[in-house]
Parts: sequence; C-alpha cells; structure tokens
Amino acid sequence: MADVPDFSDDPSGGESVATVLVAAGANLGIAVAKAVAGVISGSSAMLSEAAHSVADTVTELMLLVALKRGVRPATEDHPLGHGAERYIWALLAAVATFVGGAVFSFYDGVHTLVVGEEPGDPLVSYIVLGVAFLLEGYSLRTGVRQARGEAARLDTPFRRYLRHTPDTAVKAVVLEDTAALAGLLLAAGGLLGGQLTGSGVFDGVASLLIGSLLLWVAWVLGRSNAELLIGRALPAPMRERVRAELLAVEDIEAVLELTTLVQGPRQVLIAAKVDFRDVATAAQVEWACESAEARLRAAFPGIGRVYLDPTPGYAQRRDEGLNPWP
Repeated sequence: MADVPDFSDDPSGGESVATVLVAAGANLGIAVAKAVAGVISGSSAMLSEAAHSVADTVTELMLLVALKRGVRPATEDHPLGHGAERYIWALLAAVATFVGGAVFSFYDGVHTLVVGEEPGDPLVSYIVLGVAFLLEGYSLRTGVRQARGEAARLDTPFRRYLRHTPDTAVKAVVLEDTAALAGLLLAAGGLLGGQLTGSGVFDGVASLLIGSLLLWVAWVLGRSNAELLIGRALPAPMRERVRAELLAVEDIEAVLELTTLVQGPRQVLIAAKVDFRDVATAAQVEWACESAEARLRAAFPGIGRVYLDPTPGYAQRRDEGLNPWP
C-alpha cells in the first residue's frame, strides 16, 4: 500500500482548480439565495448559513490564488520555488472560514436567544435550502471523486488520503462542502422547530451549532496548513523506500542521514549524507549521484530536488562518539 503525499507528474494541479471552481460557483449563488431567504423569513439560522456560504466562497477564491501562485517556477530569489505559498493562502482561507462564518453564526445565535426573533414565512427558506442541498451535493461529489481517484491511484484508503494529503485545496472543498450539507440540515431543523412552536430558540440553537461546525472545519484546515508551512517530512514508509532506492545504487554503501521535506502536493525535496565506496573514483561518485536521482524520480514521478552530500562513514561514527575505524 502506498502512502500519501501525491507526487504525480501534473504540476499544474488542473483537476484541483476545476474542483475549487465548481465549489466557488455553487457557493456564490447559494450565498445570495440564503441571504434573501433569511431576510424574508427572519431566520437567524438562514442568515448564518448565508455567512457560511460567503465564507466558503472567499475561502475558495483564496484557494484559487494559492493554486495559481504555488506552481510558479523557482527563481534566483526563490531557489526552492513557490510551493509553500499555497499553504499561506490556504491558511488565510481557514481564517476566513472562522471569521466570516463561525464568528457571525455565534453572534447571530446568541443575539437570537437573548433578544428573540419574530419567525416569518419559512417557505422561501425551505426552497432555498433544498436547491442549496443539491448544489452543495454536486460540489461535494466533484471533490470526493477527485480525492477517491487519487487515493485509488496511490493505493491508500480514502480517509487516510484525505487526512494526510498535502493537496489542501481538495481537502478544503471536501470538508467545507460536507460541513455545508450538515449546516443546511441544521438550518432546516431550526426553521421547522420555529414553525412548530413559534419560538426563535430553535433557530438560535441552530445558528450556534452551525458556528461550532465552521469552527471545527477552520481548526482542521488551519492545523493542516500550519503543519505543512512549518515543514513536514515524507511518511515513514516513503522515507524507507527513498533510503532503499539510494542503497540500491552500486557505489553507495550507506545513507548516514536522510532529510525529506514536502514543499507542495507535487513537490518534495530530498537531501542525504551518503557514504560512497572508498575506492570509488570521482567519476564513479558523479555517476552514482546521477543514478540515484534517476532511481528516485522513477520511483516518485514529479519529484522536485535531490541533493546528495558525499560523507565518509567514519565521520558519523566520530560525531557519535564511537570508534571511527571499526
């Protein structure tokens, strides 16, 4: 079974862009419809859902910026490329979900419980919620289909892929659309409770639950992007495979130190201190480095940079306080 992340040979992330565009288009239309329905019905839960959709739209616009800016090539000023920039924008998108959606929902819910509200005609809200459910469901289907396809290609379970993938744009779409569908059900429950009892309590509670849902999504996405910004290594099984590929090269005797760094969904840096055969000539060492890089690129298509540092084995033993001449 393969492990995440994905190092395919598609550096453009075209499928991720399409997934985010579908989600953004759906949420923009839904946000306007929810806001109108919320004003007509006087439902705080509907207004919270409108804020939810606005936050999702802003989030997806930021994800589009992240996808476009993250694939820019390396320059002299940015020699390692711009892959990490997508995580900065994705982190800002998570903050937008918190501020634009969760905070407003909490405020509206508390205001409704304290001040109360006069329930209006919920018919328009029910219609909007039904249409929104279909559109959000289609958007979620698009994101899940891409994620499942990548998980199947990598031979890893869907949940594991979603939890560990460095393609946080797809992860954001799946989580936000799942939360959106749950939020629609909560809003419908608040409307129905208010319609049956004439009380705005159900609507206020629904707003608080929607806010809690958005807070959870913002936390999960924020933590994922922060981890990647700090610097995340390849999973242990993939590191072992990298080590094995290096040791399979004829003139390499040992891998003394291995450093891997995920720089983007399809970008990884590999650096290693390598002990070459003592009798290897300079030319053999050079060809061994070329062979090692070729093996790694064949094993992980689309791999970024490979840096090998020729280091005598006795140096490591000396640094560890051992006899340098075993």
